[in-house]
Amino acid sequence: MDQLEDSTAPPPPARGPLFHVGAAGLLTVMVVETISVIGRHLGWPLLGALEIIQAAILFAACASMVSTTLTDAHATVHLVVDRLPPRVRSSLLRVAALCSALFFAGLAAGSLWLLSDFWHAHEQSELLGIPFRPLRIVVCLAASAIAAAFLQRALRSEPR
Repeated sequence: MDQLEDSTAPPPPARGPLFHVGAAGLLTVMVVETISVIGRHLGWPLLGALEIIQAAILFAACASMVSTTLTDAHATVHLVVDRLPPRVRSSLLRVAALCSALFFAGLAAGSLWLLSDFWHAHEQSELLGIPFRPLRIVVCLAASAIAAAFLQRALRSEPR
């Protein structure tokens, strides 16, 4: 029985503010969609349900990606990497972290570019008037935090 247990498994992550932001986003999505479906069947559609859901999903997705990256809990496959010598494995993990950092830095740069281009455009959703500027700021911050976390992982002495 002891052989089946993974002694290297990390402890469960703490449930900090990112967990609660993500959970609140998902709970909002479930409540709004439930009310929307019931309202449609009763003939009282919930106006702007899709806009609320899109904004809530943004917060849930950003919080979960940042939280997963910070706790190093991304799904990984070690089929090939675990069979490599430790030096090669370490080098490949650094390269993977650096590629991930570059990818998310690109996302952050693109999001920042859009944010700056549309800063004075006062974009908002059609029905409820939800402003896009704060949502774009959240995406920029999340992508930047993820890029920084991967860069730190690539530069530290012993990558995981």
